[in-house]
This record gives sequence, structure tokens and C-alpha cells, in this order.
Amino acid sequence: MIHRFGARSHRKDRRGTAAVEFAVMAPFLILLVFGMLEVGRALMVQHLLTNAVRDGARSATLESATAGEVEAQVASYLAASSVPGATVTVDPMDLTTAAPGDPVTVTASVPFDTVNWLPSSFFLEGATLDATMVMRRETSTSTYTEP
Repeated sequence: MIHRFGARSHRKDRRGTAAVEFAVMAPFLILLVFGMLEVGRALMVQHLLTNAVRDGARSATLESATAGEVEAQVASYLAASSVPGATVTVDPMDLTTAAPGDPVTVTASVPFDTVNWLPSSFFLEGATLDATMVMRRETSTSTYTEP
């Protein structure tokens, strides 16, 4: 009987320990979850930026493309993907002056604070996500010959 009573007394002394341990660890767990959300969103937006500039650069390589059309295409792609407020640039600005084989660069950037799902950033505050794609201007279809 005495041994049992001692075991019960020990259990009573440990009452509330789990609550205290959780109270100590909860802030770290919450910080970990918010960090995963923030970094996950940053990776997702980075992937969307890369896809958008790739599509834009592919369009910019065509002879009939203009810089304004390419910028609008990239901005439209990003807006449809819930990435508003991106800055898109095409170099050279006048694609008609680019000769076949010349590089065409399409760049898009967006401040992370505008696309973050959380009310404020913990780790990436003030960061800017950007992507750049360079492709060569295509030749005219009239100069292409079958090998």
C-alpha cells in the first residue's frame, strides 16, 4: 500500500508539467510554422516569376513581337497567378532593332511584401524576388532552308 501511495503522490507532483512544457515550446513551433509559410510562398512566387519571364522571352524572340506586348503578357501571366505589382522590363526596348541571333532579355521583379500571405514578413521583410531570362532572337522564316 505504501508503494502505491508514493506513486500517486509522484503523479500529483507532475500535474501541469505538460502544459508548462507546451507553453515554453509553443512560440518556437509557431515561429517554425510561419517561417515555413513565408519561405514556401517565396519559393512559389519565384517559380511563377521564372515561368512568366520564360514565356515572355519566348514570345520576344519572334519577329512580330513588341516590347509592350511582351511586358503585358508577363504581367498578365503573373496577375492570373496572384502575383500583382510586378515590374517587367524587356531589353532591348525596341525589338524591331534586334537582329536575328541577338539576345533578348526579359526581367520581372516583385517586392516580397506585396505577395506575402502573412500580415507581415518575419524573415524576408524588404526582399525583392526577381527572375531573368535571355533568349536569342529568331531568324526570319524566309531565310530558313531545309538541311
